[in-house]
Amino acid sequence: MLSGLSFSTVAVLMVAAVLLDLWWGEVRRWHPLVGFGNLAMALERRFNQGSLRFARGVLAWTLAVLPLTALAALLVWTLRLPLPQAVAHTVMLYFALGLRSLRDHNLPIADALAQNDMPNARRLTSYIVSRDTTSASEIELTKASAESLLENGNDAVFGTLFWFMIGGGPGAVLFRMANTLDAMWGYRTPRLLQFGCAAARIDDAFNYLPARLTALSYVLLAPGLQGKRRAWQCWRAQAPAWDSPNAGPVMSSGAGALGVELGGAAVYHGEIEYRPTLGAGKPATGIDINRAWRLVARTTALWLALACGAAVLLEYTHA
Repeated sequence: MLSGLSFSTVAVLMVAAVLLDLWWGEVRRWHPLVGFGNLAMALERRFNQGSLRFARGVLAWTLAVLPLTALAALLVWTLRLPLPQAVAHTVMLYFALGLRSLRDHNLPIADALAQNDMPNARRLTSYIVSRDTTSASEIELTKASAESLLENGNDAVFGTLFWFMIGGGPGAVLFRMANTLDAMWGYRTPRLLQFGCAAARIDDAFNYLPARLTALSYVLLAPGLQGKRRAWQCWRAQAPAWDSPNAGPVMSSGAGALGVELGGAAVYHGEIEYRPTLGAGKPATGIDINRAWRLVARTTALWLALACGAAVLLEYTHA
């Protein structure tokens, strides 16, 4: 591994960081990703102007990501002793994870819908998606939340764990910074189309394998043989039509695993965008937000169990 950690150590630190995230959640003040987001906004204002905006976007991405990744790697290297290094890797992974954040931002939407409190449900949903929720129905709000859970399960959890297995704490930090820049700069608006193109394509590359492993995990955890077959078929048939090469497999397999229909029309910046259908089955309702969260949580448990099982197997075969 690029991190220099043994697989058993990686597995233990993954479990520790996930438990820390579930117990503590995001820090309320001075979260590193919030500071990074402020840096990204400053760089976009400084460089996204004039001509050669694609090249300026590449330069801004480099200035935002590479120095901080190098600093994280240098910190781990200078600690040298195993225990301080392990703590540093765990803390970096903890700050990069967002499992509890997904729960805390989405389950209140399901609660509001269960109480038929549509104004609150619309307000809460507007915090997690860029689409217009002003007059959204229960089905539309459920789609927005469930899609966010399934896609961000990959971005905030599984992709982060994947790159931690490859590069330890610095690997997780690198992935989350690349993912954050795509979320901030990767929109196809007139202002960001050229400047954010590099950030979007780099994130696609980082996410290619994690997204497909996530999609496969959703297939494996679908209920029953019929559910697994449906999730697999939705993935293979629907993902190519989605505009994102990684969100397509993740959301189509997840929707198929849940047995609900996601995707379809949504309002962005005052205009209706007609998106392909995801999944198959009944229209999504508020309770499906809870089901999407449980799918993400079970997938996290599966990844940790596989990592620990692989560590034990490797230890046994090398004993």
